[in-house]
Amino acid sequence: QVQLVESGGGLVQAGGSLRLSCVASGSISSIDVMSWYRQAPGKQRDLVATAAIGGTTNYADSVKGRFTISRDDAKNTVYLQMNSLQPEDTDVYYCNAAGLKYFDRWRYYTHDFWGQGTQVTVSS
Repeated sequence: QVQLVESGGGLVQAGGSLRLSCVASGSISSIDVMSWYRQAPGKQRDLVATAAIGGTTNYADSVKGRFTISRDDAKNTVYLQMNSLQPEDTDVYYCNAAGLKYFDRWRYYTHDFWGQGTQVTVSS
């Protein structure tokens, strides 16, 4: 059974840094794209950054130059290094694995998966 588990959230002062991690577990063969999203209560979930299997990364304009996404395919893990954090970065951060190929009951499946979310709070 595939699971995504995030960690690394917490409370930090403005200008500080946090590093989020998301580990995908299970009989995983490959993951096409690993991404981070964030969502405030009552608002839509917004894309923060993506990292494709070939190494291509993309960022929302609001985090360019401050956040860095990276992935370790040997560990099925994606990271989000967040620097120069601001109060407007306060959200629940979710990990997404798109095109995750895994083995179960004698065959391969490909689905998208979400983590449970981790809270990031930036105080002014």
